Amino acid sequence: MLDAHAGGKISVRTKLSVRTAEDLAVVYTPGVARVCRAIADDPELARTLTIKRNSVAVVTDGSAVLGLGDIGPAAAMPVMEGKAMLLKSFADVDAYPICLDERDPDRLVDIIAALSVGFGGINLEDIAAPRCFEVEGKLRQRVDVPVFHDDQHGTAVVVLAALLNAVKLVGKEVGPRLRVVVQGIGAAGIAVANLLLAAGVQDLVGVDRNGIVTPRRREARDPIYRRLGRQTNPRRLHGPKEEALAGADVFVGLSAGDTLTPTQLGLMAEDAIVFAMANPTPEIDPAVARRRAAVVATGRSDEPNQINNVLCFPGLFRGLLDSGARAVTDPMKVAAAEAIALIVEPGRLAPDYIIPSPFDLAVVPAVARAVGAAVGHTGPPRAVATRPL
Repeated sequence: MLDAHAGGKISVRTKLSVRTAEDLAVVYTPGVARVCRAIADDPELARTLTIKRNSVAVVTDGSAVLGLGDIGPAAAMPVMEGKAMLLKSFADVDAYPICLDERDPDRLVDIIAALSVGFGGINLEDIAAPRCFEVEGKLRQRVDVPVFHDDQHGTAVVVLAALLNAVKLVGKEVGPRLRVVVQGIGAAGIAVANLLLAAGVQDLVGVDRNGIVTPRRREARDPIYRRLGRQTNPRRLHGPKEEALAGADVFVGLSAGDTLTPTQLGLMAEDAIVFAMANPTPEIDPAVARRRAAVVATGRSDEPNQINNVLCFPGLFRGLLDSGARAVTDPMKVAAAEAIALIVEPGRLAPDYIIPSPFDLAVVPAVARAVGAAVGHTGPPRAVATRPL
């Protein structure tokens, strides 16, 4: 494994050759001065005359890397390289890993905002909660390019995509009557809850190790936590997790392994849907869950129905860049989820196949087209050369 990563996984390649003095005069001085003057006169030309039109900064502070926790920005670099590699391999997006040795949210925002001028999009990665919420929120107010925290919103998009197909199998709908429990009120859990609400779910209850989330609990001193408590739990349930699970149609786990027991699962409604996404150990053993639930998904690649963010972010950034989007909105995320879900043809939909493979060549163009349409861009997405890694 170390040999495979020796020297890093990505590199910069040139599009033009420099073999003669004439070539040098075109790509550098004096010819480049003409391009600089044009951009100075019209800054929007940077999107067409520089790499900005196809570039994304993959930014981290190394505070919440994979399941490894706070290992610092240098140790986070292999993950950021991997993210950049996936963006290029799947969607032909030029991405650059940027690891920042800074933890103060305001200073992080200042740094990222200052460097954003050279990029068409910002992908925040592996920044711990609650700092990630503050950084993303302030950046969205400061920069004129889309900001996307994949740990939050990429997860949410793929969860929604999987749910759209899972409910079809059990004769239910993503709507007011669907009862959903989200366990784990971190970055991903809050994003999943918010997107499911945006998609039409109304009866959603958040739970954590202390039970049902309400705006009156001690943790509600945190404004994000308090907002979630107010926007969810319309039946005003309170108490332990079992109260929320009673009669629930869907369980979405974004917490820790072995935290959903078979007895608790038995409290759910018939034809239950279970997304046990903790890694590497799901909230409940998938084999055990399948004895009771109609549909089971996990975050693991060795189980059916892997909820994998790579289904979302390459196509999403392809669509954002192609359309010249300035922000990421809920309608774009819902559109991306619907596009992913539709890749699975109705005749092939099955309890062990509710979500396409990341290597399905139809995914990136479909997501890019959907995102572009959601921002008013109706043209075809840029051709991408998806290839096996």
